[in-house]
Amino acid sequence: MANIPQNVALPVQSPTRQQALECLRELVGNPQAEFHDGQFEAIEALVDAGRRALVVQRTGWGKSAVYFVSSLLLRRRGAGPTLIVSPLLALMRDQVAAAARAGVRAVAINSANALEWDTVLAQLAADEVDVLLVSPERLTNPSFRENQLPELIRRTGLLVVDEAHCISDWGHDFRPDYRRIADLITQLPETVPVLATTATANSRVVHDIEEQLGEGVLTIRGPLGRESLRLGVLNLPDSRDRLGWLLTHLNDLPGSGIIYTLTVSAAEDTARLLAEAGHNVLAYTGRTDPADRERAEQLLKDNQVKALVATSALGMGFDKPDLGFVIHLGAPSSPVAYYQQVGRAGRGAANADVLLLPGSEDREIWQYFATASMPSAEKAQAVLNVLDEAGSALSTVALEARVDLRRTPLELLLKVLAVDGAVERVGDGWKATGQPWAYDAERYSRIAEARVDEQESMIVYEDTSGCRMEYITSVLDDETAAPCGRCDNCAGQWFPKDIAEAAADAAGQTLRRAGIVVEPRLQWPSGMDRLGVAVKGKIKPDQSVAEGRVLARLTDLGWGGALRELFAAGAPDRQVDPAMLQACVQVLREWSGAEGGTAWSGAGRPVAVVSVPSRSKPQLVDSLARGIAGIGRMPYLGALQPHHGGPVGARGGNSAYRLAGVWERFAVGEELGQALVGAQGQPVLLVDDLIDSRWTMTVAGRCLREAGAGAVLPLALAQAG
Repeated sequence: MANIPQNVALPVQSPTRQQALECLRELVGNPQAEFHDGQFEAIEALVDAGRRALVVQRTGWGKSAVYFVSSLLLRRRGAGPTLIVSPLLALMRDQVAAAARAGVRAVAINSANALEWDTVLAQLAADEVDVLLVSPERLTNPSFRENQLPELIRRTGLLVVDEAHCISDWGHDFRPDYRRIADLITQLPETVPVLATTATANSRVVHDIEEQLGEGVLTIRGPLGRESLRLGVLNLPDSRDRLGWLLTHLNDLPGSGIIYTLTVSAAEDTARLLAEAGHNVLAYTGRTDPADRERAEQLLKDNQVKALVATSALGMGFDKPDLGFVIHLGAPSSPVAYYQQVGRAGRGAANADVLLLPGSEDREIWQYFATASMPSAEKAQAVLNVLDEAGSALSTVALEARVDLRRTPLELLLKVLAVDGAVERVGDGWKATGQPWAYDAERYSRIAEARVDEQESMIVYEDTSGCRMEYITSVLDDETAAPCGRCDNCAGQWFPKDIAEAAADAAGQTLRRAGIVVEPRLQWPSGMDRLGVAVKGKIKPDQSVAEGRVLARLTDLGWGGALRELFAAGAPDRQVDPAMLQACVQVLREWSGAEGGTAWSGAGRPVAVVSVPSRSKPQLVDSLARGIAGIGRMPYLGALQPHHGGPVGARGGNSAYRLAGVWERFAVGEELGQALVGAQGQPVLLVDDLIDSRWTMTVAGRCLREAGAGAVLPLALAQAG
C-alpha cells in the first residue's frame, strides 16, 4: 500500500457520482468502466441541479449513457418517467434493448407498435415505466396531445431530445415536427431537467438549439475527430467505374458495412448488381417494407450480410459497434450529413474504412432534393385559403382535389403550418386555426443559402489536399480539429484503384440494362367533380391501358444520366439518339416475351404505333415513334391531336390536378380514327417522352380505346422519380 502524506486530503466522490458510476457499469456490463470527459458533468447538471443541457459529442461517445443513468438516478429520487423524443424506429429499437440490459424499464410509442399502445399506457399509469420513447410525430397527433401528453408533462422527470440538430433549420425538411419540441419545453415546470443530444452540429446549429432550450443552458461539447476512421476519396470517371471498383474490391473491405447511395433507384440497382455477382448484400431504402428493414438491420448486425446498400433511410440510430466500412456512391449534400453517415462505422472497433466515390451527377441530385422539400408562399397560402373556406376539417385526399400539390410535399407543408400554429390536426383531417400567419421568406432564404454553402463544403472536402478528418471537423466548428495522420492525404492512399476488366464489363452491362415496368392507373382520384371532371371509382377495364414500359427512371444510374441531360431545363428538342432508340428496341424485345416473362403484358403484340403530342419534345417523340415503327415493321398511325388547346399545367402536380389538366385534351383525328377502325380492335403501342403522374398515358389511352383500339401498351423514354 502506498504511503500517503498526512497533510494531503484524498478526493472524495460525491454520492451522486458513486451512484452514477454503479449505474454506468451495469449499463455497459463492465465493472471497470469509467466516465468519459463530460459524461458525469452532464448527469450532475441534470440530476442535482435540474438544469437544461446540450451535449454535442461524437458518435460512440456515450450520449445514451447520460440519459439512461440520469433516468435511473432521478427515478430513485421519486421523479416520474423520462420522456425521450427519438426520430427513427431503428434508433428506438436499439435504445429499448440497451435500456433493458441495464435494468431500465423502457417502452416506445410509435407507428410500428400501435397494437402495444394500450399495454404501454397501462404500464405508465401503474408507474412501471422508467423511460418512454416517442417519435416527434406523436407530438402532433391530436389524440396523443389531448389524452396522453398532458399527464406525461405533469409526471415527466426528465425530457430528452435525441438527435437534437433536427430542432434546427438544418433539419427542416427531415422532421418539421421537431420544432414542436420548443413548445413542449415551455409547458414543463422549470424544475424538470431537459437534455438535448447530437453528434452533428456546427456553431450555428448549437446556438439555434440553445435558444430553443431556454436560458441557462449548459453546453458540453467535445472533439469530433474519430481516431478509428480512415477517410479517403477516390475520383472515378463514371458510374461504370465506380460500380466496377465495388465489384472488384467489396470482399477486400474489412468486416461488414454500409454502401450509401443518393437515390432509391441507385441503391436498388447497385444491390442487384452486387447480388448477381455473388455478393451477399441487401437494399435498404424508404421503399423497403418496415419488417424487411428490421430484418436487414439484424442481418448486418449479425454479420450475415457483407453490406446493406442504403439511402439515408439507414442513418441516425443504427448501432453496430464493429461496422467495418462505409462507402459512398455519390456524396451527401453537406458535411453534417456525411459525418452523420460515416459515424456509423468504427464505434466499437479500433479501425474502420470510409471511402467516398463522388459522382458527376451529385450536384443535380442535391438540387432536386433541396428544391423539392422547400415550401412556397403560394402553395402555403393556397392551402390556408382552402381550409378557411371549408370551415371544417379536410382530409389530405380532399385537399389534393383543391390544391395542386402531391401527397408527400402536401403533408410536409401541413406539418410546417401546424408547427407555426396556422393549422391543426382534427381526427384524420386538417383545419385552419384562424391564427395570423405569414410566410417567413427570410428564414427559407437563409436555409437555402446555408444548403448551398454546405454543398460547396463537400466539393472542397473532395478536392482538399489537406487532412480530411481535420477539414470535416473544422467545418463543424470543432476548435480541436487537427490532422488525423490516417486519411489518404495524411498517410497516403490506403485503397486500391485498379478495376478488374470483368467487373467493369459487368457494371457496364447493368448500366445498359433497359426497361422499367409502369403499372397502369386503376382508380380515378377522389374529388374530381370539384375540378369539373365527372369520374370516380375504378377505371373501367375497357377504358384502361395495359402495363407499360419506360427505358429508365431519371434517377437511375445507367440511362438516367443521359435522360436527365435530355430533359434538363432548357435542353433543346432533338431527334432520338440512335443508341437510345436501340435500347428501347431491346425493351420491346424483352417485353415481347422473347427473353421470358409474360409477352406484351398479356395484351398481345401491337399492330401499330401511335404517339402522344408533346408540348416540349415534339421532334423527340415523333422520331422515337417512327423509329420503333420502322424497326418493328409496324405502321405509324400518327399522333393524337391536341384538343381544347392541349394539356395544361406543369409536370409534378398531384394526381387530381394532373388528371384535370389532360382530361378531354386529346382527340383522335379523322385519319387516325379510320386507321384504328381498320385495326379491328388489335393492340397498339402508345409512345411518349416522359411519364410522370401516368395520367397523360391513361387519358390518351382511354381516348384511343373509345375510338376502336384494342389494348393500349404505353412506352416512354423516361419516368420521373
